Amino acid sequence: MLTSMKMETQQQGETAGGIKRKGELRFEGLKPYAICIFCNICFAGYNIISKVSLDNGMSSYVLVVYGPVFGTLTTAVLALLFERKHDRKISMAILRDIFFLGILGAVLGRTLFYIGLKDTSPAVASALANLIPSMTFVLAVLCRMEALDMSKHSARAKVGGSVVALAGATLMTLYKGSLMLLLSYLSLSAFLVLQTVTVKKYPAPITLTSLTCLSGTLVSAIMTAALDHKASSWRLSWDKSLVAILYSGIVIFGLTFFLQALVGKTKGLVFMTAFRPLGTVIATIMGLLVLGDALFLGRYRFLFYFRGFMDENKLRSGSSTHSCRFVFNFVGKGKETAGGVQHLLNALKSDQKSDNTWIL
Repeated sequence: MLTSMKMETQQQGETAGGIKRKGELRFEGLKPYAICIFCNICFAGYNIISKVSLDNGMSSYVLVVYGPVFGTLTTAVLALLFERKHDRKISMAILRDIFFLGILGAVLGRTLFYIGLKDTSPAVASALANLIPSMTFVLAVLCRMEALDMSKHSARAKVGGSVVALAGATLMTLYKGSLMLLLSYLSLSAFLVLQTVTVKKYPAPITLTSLTCLSGTLVSAIMTAALDHKASSWRLSWDKSLVAILYSGIVIFGLTFFLQALVGKTKGLVFMTAFRPLGTVIATIMGLLVLGDALFLGRYRFLFYFRGFMDENKLRSGSSTHSCRFVFNFVGKGKETAGGVQHLLNALKSDQKSDNTWIL
């Protein structure tokens, strides 16, 4: 009697433990998706805040310096709290990688981004950022970090998505500022590849992020001192510019750099960058609410129109090809990931103004 009761209790405990373990595994499986979506929300907000700051007269070169400064301070504190016991020595090879990470991520990537953002809109910058998965995929294949077997449907989907993305980007590079943004995203793609390699050699992502920000701070300070001699440009005040600096340093250089290192280490480069097109939708909605950009939804055609920046038809063509690239790329990655992932398209409510056009 007692033996049977003990066995039943043990079986119930094992069942409860199994359910708990399944829940934990399910949570761990969903965590990379949640992190990628969160990072894209952060990037969209970063585009909006940076645009507002630059339009208010903030120097792009000074903004490049202050961002890594606050990123260094934030991640240094976190590294002391969570990675204090990490005793892995930093070799000269790792120091070399950290130096180039600072140049690619903080100096080249952000400087070119700010210069291009001055002449475009945050939504356009987010649309061009859809090229990052394709650029990263090509660099990963060249560096032999990503296998490319054209006999598989997933590989063909990735290549097809990359070609479609490049076609859309070709249309959008005809506009002022777009070339700088493309060069910026190429630098950031190289940064992601090098970051994934470095974090495997030095498995302390918070410390690595802090050292990367420190490297970017030193190099960008030298660059800014040579290019911007005005002392007034370095002066901080309690306005929108300070918000942009704090957001750039704490959220972008601190938080998202660290989260990207985690996801890239566990899921790979292509998975991490495949969520970039979500930033286009988020940035467009934020642009409507914050900057007052106009969004038109026609009866016979769907297009985005940003007042004063782009022609409607050309922007429609470029945006739609980027959306197709996202579908192809994610189909390719989904075939390699158990279960894949399903995304829902957000429904846009509109008021009909005329027979052919709805204005949101």
